[in-house]
Amino acid sequence: MYFLSGWPRRLLCPLRSSERPFLIEPSAQRFYLAVLSETQISIWFSRPSVLIVSYIESGKAAAQFGFYQLVEWKPDDSMIAVTAANGYVLLFDIIGGSDEKCLYEPVYPKGARVKVTPGYKEEQCAPALTLEMKKPIDLEAPISCLQTLQEDLLVATADGYLHMLHWDSVSNGRRAVNLCTIPFSLDLQSSRGGPCLDLNGVHIREMEYCATLDGFAVVFNDGRLGFITPTANRLATDQLQGVWAADVSDGTCVAVNNKYRLMAFGCASGSVLVYMIDSSTGSMQLSHKLELTPKHYPDIWNKTGAVKMVRWSPDCSVVMVTWDCGGLSLWSVFGAHLICTLGEDFSCHSDGTKKEPLKISSMSWGVEGYHLWVICSTDGAEGDEKLQQTGILQFQFIKSALTVNPCTSNQEQVLLHGEDRLYLTCGDPTQAHSVSDKSPSRDSGSPVHRPSASTPLSQGLSTLLGHKHWQVVQIHSTYLETNWPIRFAAIDWSGQCVAVAGRRGFAHYSLYTRKWKLFGNVTQEQNMTVTGGLTWWDDFVVVACYNFIDRQEELRLYVRTSNLDNVFASVTKLQADTLLLNVFRNVVILFRADCSICLYSIERRHDSPNPSVSVELLQEVSMSRYIPHPGLVVSVTLTSVRTETGITLKAPQQACSAESILLNLAGQLIMLQRDRSGPQVREKDTPANQTKLLPFCPPVVLAQCVENVWTTCRSNRKKRHLMEALWLSCGEAGMKVWLPLFPRDHRKPHSFLSRRIMLPFHINIYPLTVLFEDALILGASNETVLFDGPGSSSLEALFPFCTVERTSQIYLHHILRQLLVRNLGEQALMLAQSCATLPYFPHVLELMVHVVLEEEATSREPIPDPLLPTVAKFVTEFPLFLQTIVHCARKTEYALWNYLFAAVGNPKDLFEECLMAQDLDTAASYLIILQVPAVSRQHATLLFNTALEQGKWDLCRHMIRFLKAIGSGESETPPSTPTTQEQSSTGGFEFFRNRSISLSQSADSIAGGKFNLQKALSVPSGPGERWCKDSDSAENLYIDMMLWRHARHLLEQVRLRDLGCFSAQLGFELIGWLCRERTRVARIDDFVAALKCLHKDFLWPFPVIPACSISSPLKNGRCRPGNFSTLSLSQSELEHISMELANKGPHKSQVQLR
Repeated sequence: MYFLSGWPRRLLCPLRSSERPFLIEPSAQRFYLAVLSETQISIWFSRPSVLIVSYIESGKAAAQFGFYQLVEWKPDDSMIAVTAANGYVLLFDIIGGSDEKCLYEPVYPKGARVKVTPGYKEEQCAPALTLEMKKPIDLEAPISCLQTLQEDLLVATADGYLHMLHWDSVSNGRRAVNLCTIPFSLDLQSSRGGPCLDLNGVHIREMEYCATLDGFAVVFNDGRLGFITPTANRLATDQLQGVWAADVSDGTCVAVNNKYRLMAFGCASGSVLVYMIDSSTGSMQLSHKLELTPKHYPDIWNKTGAVKMVRWSPDCSVVMVTWDCGGLSLWSVFGAHLICTLGEDFSCHSDGTKKEPLKISSMSWGVEGYHLWVICSTDGAEGDEKLQQTGILQFQFIKSALTVNPCTSNQEQVLLHGEDRLYLTCGDPTQAHSVSDKSPSRDSGSPVHRPSASTPLSQGLSTLLGHKHWQVVQIHSTYLETNWPIRFAAIDWSGQCVAVAGRRGFAHYSLYTRKWKLFGNVTQEQNMTVTGGLTWWDDFVVVACYNFIDRQEELRLYVRTSNLDNVFASVTKLQADTLLLNVFRNVVILFRADCSICLYSIERRHDSPNPSVSVELLQEVSMSRYIPHPGLVVSVTLTSVRTETGITLKAPQQACSAESILLNLAGQLIMLQRDRSGPQVREKDTPANQTKLLPFCPPVVLAQCVENVWTTCRSNRKKRHLMEALWLSCGEAGMKVWLPLFPRDHRKPHSFLSRRIMLPFHINIYPLTVLFEDALILGASNETVLFDGPGSSSLEALFPFCTVERTSQIYLHHILRQLLVRNLGEQALMLAQSCATLPYFPHVLELMVHVVLEEEATSREPIPDPLLPTVAKFVTEFPLFLQTIVHCARKTEYALWNYLFAAVGNPKDLFEECLMAQDLDTAASYLIILQVPAVSRQHATLLFNTALEQGKWDLCRHMIRFLKAIGSGESETPPSTPTTQEQSSTGGFEFFRNRSISLSQSADSIAGGKFNLQKALSVPSGPGERWCKDSDSAENLYIDMMLWRHARHLLEQVRLRDLGCFSAQLGFELIGWLCRERTRVARIDDFVAALKCLHKDFLWPFPVIPACSISSPLKNGRCRPGNFSTLSLSQSELEHISMELANKGPHKSQVQLR
């Protein structure tokens, strides 16, 4: 979601002052930031990050008003309010300079071609502003907090009053409300009797207004939490009512999330309580908690102190928290933990020593969440003059495109964007370019077909998971200078084209050509702004924008292959402002500000010389009855997912049609399906130009606390479970999948069986996209690199360098387990069989067994219905059952083996099954499980003989080592004798080199001489390694007898080649053994059969007698032609065969010619 990037920047104030800033507050659009110190207020600009103006209070005024404490902006950035310690509210007018006067104008080199657009100074230069104080307002009580309300300013004082001031004029007076007169209860239903809150002597410590809830989230000075809402439009004594949260009395701060209607309250315990308002009762309900866990932060989780500050990002997707002891921590909106600076490399130096966490006095998000402005506290930094001069720190972030442009959730690529660059997880652009070159339809204007099940798109994505490199694309500097910040980004389905939209216009980039395309006419670019997002449809960029010239909301489609110009755009006028858009196949869905949904069809036109499309309105659906505020809709998706009862495996659901609309309404996922209850019209009875779409049913709620939704418009008959599922990201609750259930073997589905089921599961990464066919989740995570700078106070020493790494995780074992828990083994088997061809499917089975085993075997309480026997029975349906069990056992503690094999079977039986299946490597793994020496020796001998017969030499060496270990009772294998001989291409026959023995030597001299048989002490680890002497070892004699027996078996069958490999690989003393066996098994009785076996074994050809060397009877005419067969080889071929025989064969005898 949000990820730290690089090191933070240090912004130093050019004005020297002994006062340190302690508060930073952004304006409504976050282009300006107010920095407050005791007697000084400064205005900073976002880009460039520079100081614009600073107002320093005089000593006389400071003595009258007191030191500055709080600051608040007017929504239109024209005024600013500052509170002083003596109860004064100081209002400042922000006066802009003339059009010709700007600060920090960019300087271009001579000869540079720069496009000067109207108003370029306002876009590229920092404006010149001045601050002018108006008449101060004395509230005659210390001020605890203040909050802006359009044209009003709400101020809370320590005497328990709420004051309503006017921004524009003070002469209108002010209204004051005593907190004691506001009725507080546990809910807003007057019929229910409940305890009321006593507010005598209590005042508001901190408050924040929530526009979508139309009320104030407040924290009282005694730590209690509440929510105040007006019963009418005016804020008066008799028109306010409040609710309070029970059992909470340690609140410290508050921040509200307008998009999700959440209130985050910081507590003295170090946790953050996130509340929501129940729509039926109006009570405050706890949604979730944000807190550090002892599992991930064992040293600091309970030592953070009270929560000092909570700040939501501008897009309301993440929240940043800091504590009294320091540090920063980032969570997603529903509690998925993303970043924490209190652990790992953030809390340690490179030498392992601990470092103090950074203590923060104030922080604020910058424009679009690309920066976090932080003011460090002076506590803990005394004596370090350089650290005291740090000033303002600016942390840099990159974020997912899903945060502001949720229509990218239907793609299978991860797209991140920072303020000046994009991060993509797409394939090699050169390969994609070669593919596009082979298919001229992409640039010729013909339609680009979406990938089907037969296309290798999914397999290509799987090949990218082995590395963590990003495809980084720098955004064009010309577009960035005039249109910063980047607000939207989108990527096409192939992952090779991206588009970005900033303040005005948009631009797109192709990885085929590695070039950006910008508007040739800058006026056209500046006359439009993207409002509802942008996405790709085939080769077209789809944008929902506002036309400043016509003052009209429009839907535009620009073709990628043509110049970026309005001449090549297809423009459709819209009736209301567009907030969101998405594309499903050939349909565009728009969500508008009047809470209505519009469906438009897109069809490529072929009657135009340039690629163009025709857009037609299909349907309009009003949602004003169900949506209280249009800003609450997070995403809108059109999908083929439905709950229709006619879903069968034989007849796939109509994936080509838009069956349902999915709306993420403040984290609540609701679905509108087509209403098929009325009379149905067959397609053949309906004219093509009069197709009438079915209306939608009332919405139903699918899930709560939803952050992101993923669906696909592609289909795959072999993986229908995964392709037709709905995937949800739910923050700390992990993920959920709405999985379809199909009857097996085309049978009629059971009436009691649901057609879909919602399965939750937890993952270890934050999901950014789902690979449907590959059964993978892709994400990203922060990685850190430590670096010791030249000084202990340098940023390089205070913070590690942050990078963003790609991550992925398998989720299939979670789904299979959830299906087995719900007695849906048939569905689990169908799903597993459809994914059996995945390269990591064996790991999926192993993970499922391991997770269930760990949970059940280590449970302190008895499990009434254990799942492990069901999982074991499920795994036996696959050929990988034996490997799965033994791999899981070897990665599990020994204490859990009994529980495992009580469910899967006796390991001796499993070992024998491996031998019967000729799976010797798996059988060798089972020997580790068989701990009884007698049993281990018996099975090891059996496996050793089988490995010898099959020529598994590596396994044979391991088995010899294993037999020696269990024979001597040693737990470790004795060290092997190092070899001094280098292997060559001759492999095992290197053993016979450097031999000086003569084959004519007598057996007696060999038996009694230096070639006595040697026994082995340790097994050689490679070919050519010799045995060591240990004549007293009975275990070595037992092994040697097995080796002799196998050697006799090979010699009896005249398999000399196998005998040589056997001797060379295992270091067997072949020559001495042959001398002992010369009168027994080495004796040859049938020389002809032995010679034939020798030729067959070494693939030697038999000797050939040339025809010219034989006195043929046919030449003299003495015999009939039918009595003898003639050779049909030419003389050159015969000579070639003779030469080959002389070079390769063991005999070099020649045929004597008469």
